[in-house]
Amino acid sequence: MNVSIAPSWKPFLQAEFEKPYFHELATFVKSEYQNYTCYPKGSEIFSAFDHCPFHETKVVIIGQDPYHGPNQANGLCFSVRDGVPHPPSLSNIFKEIKFDTGKEYPKSGNLERWAEQGVLLLNATLTVRAHQAGSHQKKGWEKFTDVVIKTLSKEQEGLIFLLWGGFAKKKTGLVDTAKHHILTSGHPSPLSANRGLWFGNQHFSKTNGLLQKMDKVKIDW
Repeated sequence: MNVSIAPSWKPFLQAEFEKPYFHELATFVKSEYQNYTCYPKGSEIFSAFDHCPFHETKVVIIGQDPYHGPNQANGLCFSVRDGVPHPPSLSNIFKEIKFDTGKEYPKSGNLERWAEQGVLLLNATLTVRAHQAGSHQKKGWEKFTDVVIKTLSKEQEGLIFLLWGGFAKKKTGLVDTAKHHILTSGHPSPLSANRGLWFGNQHFSKTNGLLQKMDKVKIDW
């Protein structure tokens, strides 16, 4: 596994790569990619960091692990490659954006455009074996991504964390709520959305309202 991370993140995260747990994780991931089909492709494992520089991060969205179907995952949570049909959770995200902000439902589900505006799209687990959801969980990725969240909380001010669903909400304790904003709701998956726990959360307009109050540029969702 290539563990070189974007230069802006290096001073904050490089030490993690030297720790025993990360060496074990890297060995596991390398073996998985050699012996099985895994996603995203190796060069995209750290894409969330490549597209969103550390000091430009304004919003953090936390997912669980990458899509495990062919050609879907591109290293950013909830995002898919251009031209790929939108998975149900992503479709519900776009529907809520339309309800909330009036912005038209987009053709592309590639969320690099959000990342480049300062939205860190962070999966807790950065890799997965094809067709086996959760197959790379509890191997060390969560330890690493928890450090990412804690480091952002410590080093930055006025970040907005969007925590969707039970798994993401468990990350609340990693964030200094005296310095940062947390918005929570149900997950955008059909199971949660159909129970009335997703639609109407207005997280996208609320995020922009908070950014405006802090004199930061709003996100073009």
